[in-house]
Amino acid sequence: MTYKFFYGAALSLLISLSATSQAEPLRGLSFTSPESTIKMPPGWELKSVDYGEKVKEADLVISFGQQTHPALHKITEQYAREHNLKLVIQSGTCGVSAGKLLRKAIDSGTFCCPPGSKDRLPGLEYHTVAISALSVFVNAENPVSEISTHQARQIFQGKIRNWSDLKSGSNFEHKVRPHARLHCKKRPGHWTLLLKNQSKFGPTLKEIGVIPDLVAKVGQLKDAVSIETPFMIETYQKGPVKILKVDGHLPTDIDYVASGKYPFYRTYSMTTWSNGGKKREQVVKLVRFLQAYIENHAEALSMVPVSKLKQAGWEFKKNELIAEPDGSKLAHIPPRH
Repeated sequence: MTYKFFYGAALSLLISLSATSQAEPLRGLSFTSPESTIKMPPGWELKSVDYGEKVKEADLVISFGQQTHPALHKITEQYAREHNLKLVIQSGTCGVSAGKLLRKAIDSGTFCCPPGSKDRLPGLEYHTVAISALSVFVNAENPVSEISTHQARQIFQGKIRNWSDLKSGSNFEHKVRPHARLHCKKRPGHWTLLLKNQSKFGPTLKEIGVIPDLVAKVGQLKDAVSIETPFMIETYQKGPVKILKVDGHLPTDIDYVASGKYPFYRTYSMTTWSNGGKKREQVVKLVRFLQAYIENHAEALSMVPVSKLKQAGWEFKKNELIAEPDGSKLAHIPPRH
């Protein structure tokens, strides 16, 4: 009786764990809660920004990332000249921006991902400037032109191993060679909307550290596939590449991406300090200028401006995007098929 009891209990547990695993969504979080901030030492919030000796004469110091620097630094420099601002633009990543904000070494940091819980410092405000779809793209010699969201996930999971397994690639006898830049692993959004964490990707995934190398690799290899925004692909394209439709739609279709139906996207934001005084006002003016610039150049940048997001029902808290049009924000949602 005892043996049968424990055997039955163990079997039930295995079935339960299996069901839980199968039910676990592949898609990660879209956003984190804007309500929580990390604790800092007493008085930290009132501490002034200190640029350091090298740029101590600057009016503003801003950190751009791998995404925002190519897209926005020239127009930002033009804005500074026209407004007689001594503006220092530093280049880095979301992590670099976060580190400089933690040290209070900059007036504004830019992010290509929604802030993670550890990015929410006391007195730090986030201003969303746009979102951009993440393209699934391949070498131009690949006959595949369209996949579903489900197929995209299977490709990067390693479940689709040959391009000929896809109907449109039936005459393309090459193995699928996936590449990705798995940055900002502790931040929501971006590639985690494809697969929620690194463990979900298949063993054949080749990780690439920087965007130019990622785009170049797909242009070199006939069987390669990766994900990146259309603007970055265009900026760094050297070899012939092709962006695929996902569920019948291109990621360059701004209105479709604005609808919230396109499954993978980046969120771009800039920060201000709530107690930044005049410098905060200057950064806010710059943010408004860049939002207007994106509004007028949305197609060229493949970015969805804030106005379209609001019209489509995306949820904002103050100036920060916090939820998709269907209300998905702080919890996992089922994968789109």
